[in-house]
Amino acid sequence: MSVVEEQSTRRGRGGSRRQRGGSAAAERPHLEVPYITRNIPPYEILDEENLIKIEKTADRILAEVGIEIHGDDEAIRLFTEAGAKAMHVADSKYNLTFEPGMLREILKTAPEVFEQASRNPANRVKIGGRYSVMAPSYGSPFVMDMDKGRRYGTLDDFQNFIKLAQSSPWFHHSGGTVCEPTDIPVNKRHLDMVYSHMKYSDRPFLGTVMKAEQAQDNIDMCKILFGADFVDQNTVIMGNVNVNSPLVWDGEVTKVIRTYAAAGQGTVIVPFIMGGAMGPMAMPGAVAQTLAETMVGCALTQLVRPGVPTIFGSFLSSMSLRNGSPTFGTPEPALGSLVIGQLARRLKLPLRCAGNFSTSKEPDAQAMVQGTISYMSAVQSGGNFMLHSAGFLDGLLSMSYEKFVMDADLCGAMHGYMNGITVNENSLAFEAIKEVGPAHHFLDCQHTMQNYKTAYWESRLNDDRPFETWDETGRVNALTRATESWKKTLGEYEAPALDIAKDQELQEFIKLKKESMPDAWH
Repeated sequence: MSVVEEQSTRRGRGGSRRQRGGSAAAERPHLEVPYITRNIPPYEILDEENLIKIEKTADRILAEVGIEIHGDDEAIRLFTEAGAKAMHVADSKYNLTFEPGMLREILKTAPEVFEQASRNPANRVKIGGRYSVMAPSYGSPFVMDMDKGRRYGTLDDFQNFIKLAQSSPWFHHSGGTVCEPTDIPVNKRHLDMVYSHMKYSDRPFLGTVMKAEQAQDNIDMCKILFGADFVDQNTVIMGNVNVNSPLVWDGEVTKVIRTYAAAGQGTVIVPFIMGGAMGPMAMPGAVAQTLAETMVGCALTQLVRPGVPTIFGSFLSSMSLRNGSPTFGTPEPALGSLVIGQLARRLKLPLRCAGNFSTSKEPDAQAMVQGTISYMSAVQSGGNFMLHSAGFLDGLLSMSYEKFVMDADLCGAMHGYMNGITVNENSLAFEAIKEVGPAHHFLDCQHTMQNYKTAYWESRLNDDRPFETWDETGRVNALTRATESWKKTLGEYEAPALDIAKDQELQEFIKLKKESMPDAWH
């Protein structure tokens, strides 16, 4: 019996609220399942003619310019056997070219919608189609809060962000490297990170993508947690990988892709293109480059194991060529993300696009404006796996405790937005209008009494009281409220129950792995 089955039998579908890790905040208002079913359509920004122009440009990039793969002979073999042409560049570097339509044909075996399991069966998510999940930010070496300022992240910080996400009603996925635990050796921290997701969350999570051997370690840990047969038949972990734009797939990355795919696990394939640096400044060109690079990565998964889940990703960014800095939260990448969404749907692939991005150095007005602009593009593009939903500051260099809490509130608002509008007898409220009539109020009518608890999304962070009340109660601002919120949440946190025998087996696995190698800090 797997851990999933054991826990389902022992605790029922989800256990108590305290077991799930958090206080009353762990309730998910209006949600019957732990993911979003979109009731609003994605925004279709380009017409058919212009989409075809971009697709044809991507085809020309693939056929006339090519994609280089460095240091992975097996990936080159898979592609050439499928019909690609390989030209030796230098050492173990090859340039691969692809005839138009070749990669699209390979991608037909990839699922449009898939499920990722979690150790709590009630938190299993669907990704793709109308289904979306929100996950925290990913990859920052620094963390910051209002008390201690900016500093290198530690394992304690890493675990704290997992706990904050687990305690929020607005996240569906625990994420991956929510911050770098720099107090753990580079070659060993992948063990502590995935174990922390397993221990302090019962939602789905991401694994490491630095080396194929580390990815395999994480998969082996999942076999302990879920059972080997369960892992072989279900997606329980995913790797979020980046292209070396422009037009290069590093062999270490393609080996990671192959490792996850061979084990039947998911991958998120993401070019990171800064306009004017790793791609053209014009968004249509950057989008065409994204399409070419991403199709190659997604297609590789299908050559390894047809039918394995893969997510079409992109990370578009503008750039200030005056000082060389990325400029997140600007309108052009937001528009590009809308186009990426259309292209992913034409390929029938789940989408990871945009996120809550900001270059602000503090969780201030700039941070929230930039974050909201970029996150709305993720929502409107039809994003299915919305990584970087909370905590992102400083151009992805810093993970902020306060920003995390503020962004969680924004995610709550997006749940309400994506829920759309339901038109029925109750929502049309004719009887209420008739009951109240002209020149009266609706405050105590029957319809208001029946619907006031669920009619509107309610912020758990905003102060919407009159100025005089706010003034009389100490003029507490949003940052102070956010600080109080994350501290209170961590103070009340209790980890979701984990099977003791499985926990011990995981710890023994980690101990033996760490003992088998010296520490490496670079």
